[in-house]
Amino acid sequence: MLRLRRGRVTAAEPASGGEQRLHVDHGGHTRPAIAETTLVGEVEPGDDVVVNVAALDLGLGSGGFDIVHVNLTRGLGAVQPSGDHVLKLNYTSLQHAINPVEGPELRIPIDRPVAVLALHGQLAAVAYAFAQARPGARLGFVQTPGGALPGGHSRTVKTLREQGLLCGFVTAGAAYGGEGEAVTTVGALHFGLTTDGWDAAVCGPGPGILGSESALGHGGMAALDSAHAAQALGCPVALCARMSSSDPRERHVGVSHHTRTVARLLLAPVTIAVPAGEDPVPPELMGHHIRELAVSLRGYAASGLPTTTMGRSLDEDPTFFGAALACGTVLAEMAAGPSSVG
Repeated sequence: MLRLRRGRVTAAEPASGGEQRLHVDHGGHTRPAIAETTLVGEVEPGDDVVVNVAALDLGLGSGGFDIVHVNLTRGLGAVQPSGDHVLKLNYTSLQHAINPVEGPELRIPIDRPVAVLALHGQLAAVAYAFAQARPGARLGFVQTPGGALPGGHSRTVKTLREQGLLCGFVTAGAAYGGEGEAVTTVGALHFGLTTDGWDAAVCGPGPGILGSESALGHGGMAALDSAHAAQALGCPVALCARMSSSDPRERHVGVSHHTRTVARLLLAPVTIAVPAGEDPVPPELMGHHIRELAVSLRGYAASGLPTTTMGRSLDEDPTFFGAALACGTVLAEMAAGPSSVG
């Protein structure tokens, strides 16, 4: 059942990047909320709204706010933009039409590489290392399902776009809120690497990973589909290993079970980069192309880009950031051509 509550907006910040931060009073309690302005429009203090309270009630780390479901004061007269004709989130109360980026032609094989992420928190380090290794190259981001939050919630994407470390941002499948919308992950990659002229792509879930403490029931499994989509297009693939030196959960220490499971299920080998000096590679990764690379954690720390993951700093969990930096470096080598990859 949807956990919906009716309330009144008591405060509203200006909209930014497709979202608007609010405070909503319902039942005598004022709670933080988010309005996805691309879906429900902008909200003003005093508006009568219905909010979904499920994430905040559950205390989820990526859901520290309620979500505006509908604005009863000013949100019932929306006009459909011309050209939008394909539904996202179809057969739900949030279904909305988009104009997909997919074109009529299929151009394969594509020899441009794709890095596949396990977590949105890896994106900044991958993009930074890619830019350091191949200045001026165009790197685009495809956000897939698997995360908890829409594209407009990503402060990381906004920062990377402002700094020129990403040249484009497309949300695919059930993910939405990007600069472009794609029906499928394979369609988003095809668009970026052909029509939009990306030299390489990063593909992975948005903020907030979904998980159920099971082998297959988590958002990290989106990496399996993303890798297969890229391989089907003829793209070389680098799998960004989820690694940690200090995660309190044993299943994520060293190479996470997320990455080990994806590596085990992949139908064809990929490249997996790990920071030099780490523990021996687990057996699930054997059969893939393993690269050990030295990385500059100090350089990344000085970049001003995000240096925390799930509440842990770079100093507390250097392995997490080291693995992402290694992946970005390998992606840059792959984008430069086969002869540059040792």
